Amino acid sequence: MFSIEEQQHLLQLTKKLLEKSEWQANSETVSNLRTVIKFHDWCYYVLSEQKITDFDYDFLFSKLKELEKFNPTLVTEDSPTQRVARGLTENFETVTHLTSMLSLENSYNEADLLEFDRRVKDLVGEAQIQYCVEPKFDGASIALVYENNRLVRAATRGDGTVGEDITNNAKALASIPLTANFSSFGISKIEIRGEVIIKRDVFEKMNEQRAVLGEKTFQNPRNTASGSLRLKNPEEVRNRRLEAILYHVSFAEDSNGNNLALSTLKSHYHCIEILMNCGFVTPLHELKLCNSVQEILNFLHIWNEKRNHFNIDTDGMVLKVNSLAQQNKCGSTSHHPRWAMAYKFAAKRAESKLLKVEFQVGRTGAITPVAKIEPVPLAGVTISSISLHNEDFIKEKDIRLCDTVIVERAGEVIPYIVGSVKKLRTGKEIFIEFPKNCPSCNTPLVKPEEEAVWRCDNADCPAQTEERTIHFASKDAMDIEGLGRSIVIDFIERKFIQNIENIYSLPYQEILDLEGWGKKSVENLQAGIETSKNQPLWRLINALGIRLVGVSTSKDLASHLNNIFELSEKNTEWLTNIEGIGPKVAQSIVDFFSNKSNVELLHHLKAIGVNTENRVEDALSKNNKLEGKTFLFTGSLQKFTRDRAKQLVEENGGKLLSSVSANLNFLVVGKDAGSKLTKAQKIDSIQIIDEDSFLKMVE
Repeated sequence: MFSIEEQQHLLQLTKKLLEKSEWQANSETVSNLRTVIKFHDWCYYVLSEQKITDFDYDFLFSKLKELEKFNPTLVTEDSPTQRVARGLTENFETVTHLTSMLSLENSYNEADLLEFDRRVKDLVGEAQIQYCVEPKFDGASIALVYENNRLVRAATRGDGTVGEDITNNAKALASIPLTANFSSFGISKIEIRGEVIIKRDVFEKMNEQRAVLGEKTFQNPRNTASGSLRLKNPEEVRNRRLEAILYHVSFAEDSNGNNLALSTLKSHYHCIEILMNCGFVTPLHELKLCNSVQEILNFLHIWNEKRNHFNIDTDGMVLKVNSLAQQNKCGSTSHHPRWAMAYKFAAKRAESKLLKVEFQVGRTGAITPVAKIEPVPLAGVTISSISLHNEDFIKEKDIRLCDTVIVERAGEVIPYIVGSVKKLRTGKEIFIEFPKNCPSCNTPLVKPEEEAVWRCDNADCPAQTEERTIHFASKDAMDIEGLGRSIVIDFIERKFIQNIENIYSLPYQEILDLEGWGKKSVENLQAGIETSKNQPLWRLINALGIRLVGVSTSKDLASHLNNIFELSEKNTEWLTNIEGIGPKVAQSIVDFFSNKSNVELLHHLKAIGVNTENRVEDALSKNNKLEGKTFLFTGSLQKFTRDRAKQLVEENGGKLLSSVSANLNFLVVGKDAGSKLTKAQKIDSIQIIDEDSFLKMVE
């Protein structure tokens, strides 16, 4: 992007700017500052070289902001200060990718590679194929669209066809150029793909800082990168120092609309070179062109060793046919391109000693064995606790106490015990005995037919009571503000809560005397509990923790009831007539309401004042005003939140869609509507209405 001569000139200009004592808000000074800042971004992200200190960089950046603020006429769209100038992102619209973001076929061994090579040669009809082999970065996928050299859109992968528009947040990443000189290559419009990552050292420092501040640390770079892309505040996105690595051109056309894939771009390697020359971070220095499977295998072996010391998480390598003409001959399935394959490295593993097994009781009575091992670092996290799933799993793996066990992270995320190292056994290992009685209440355990899970069927089991109470107050249930998991556990230990009913008779004066509780926090808790009494019926149904019944089923049930007590009179035949409820779910509901203590609980809740009927908001659903109609909301909503909009549609018998299609009846348009509105205007059957019109429909 910058020639040697330009780099030398910009380093001299940097020095002059840092030595400058007087600043004027004129176009020359502002232009120099912008160019210098862009140059140092390029050095840091593309060359991985830091030419100036963070202090000096921040000084130049602050000067640019200061001068632009003093003279707003000097502000341009591609100024580095505009990366986070748009403020909060209220919602993420869905957008359609210019070309589908397909998955990759996976390979784990040499035989798969040989078969892949054979298939490609058959499809292409040539005996010699050149492959481009590059690291498979472990981050969050992203698609960028540039038109006339300007970044106009960034989107997540989504379902491969439609993703979420995260343009504001993408602009906050200094490694993504706001403008790129694609026109010098004859490109007018281009869509490029890549991965947003957090480097390992940056991730470690971030967690260190959060720990010092008493904030919750992040689990791993990949999940953190993915979650960061959907933060509402672009400034916070910028502070997390995410980086984007761009590795694929999926679409390119000239100013006349001609596809340039075969005529100009020629090869995948050439595309990477173009991206590199336009200022993007690419895998150009990490990839290799290979002319045979043996060359590929040699390179894979090198990278399998190298990846442990690489500053970016990788979970494999990607093989791509280099020639775009040959890629075109190979084509794609609906799932994956036939010209590419992901070679996945074996999951990272470690060995540790199994110290003990704890048996945990869930809210439905399921008993889960949890292995406690000697803490072992693995793929960026320290693991000390791993689920053993059930009794059959322990037997199949022949896992014993005091065993040396092999631990891996499935998908490099979820800890998993592969098995034990039998050759290291000393004879002192002990068979793991699954309890016959509940670890919490000593009730004999039962194992339902066709299930692998042992259960405690004592509804008064203390462990189940604790988990049920936590679930009852949770966000998807009664949504009691101020009564989170740790507070519920603390109140149970203090005997403030012994059952769900006690939530509504807490000793607030005693709570006020506890350390960490003030008058305001107690008042907020009391208000949250009182508010929960008027929650819609579906929330109460979900809050009961009926096995196999979640939010969706709770809403379906509520829409067919006048009050919750009617469920104690319903049989499986009636329940299975409700769309989405199958025999197992129906039986679970019947079993729950056949238990007298569960029905008694509901009567007690009703006496306390908890809503058990379709009243207030629930009453709207009886009218079925929107039955058979589909809705989609776009833009920034002024009259209600997006959650409230969804609630109104569902309560009135309507259905919410996720994208514009011929199946959509109404598009409700808020402020600054985008591509959804444009697309809907092309479909005659869609009625486009504003927020007031929607509210009239549900009055």
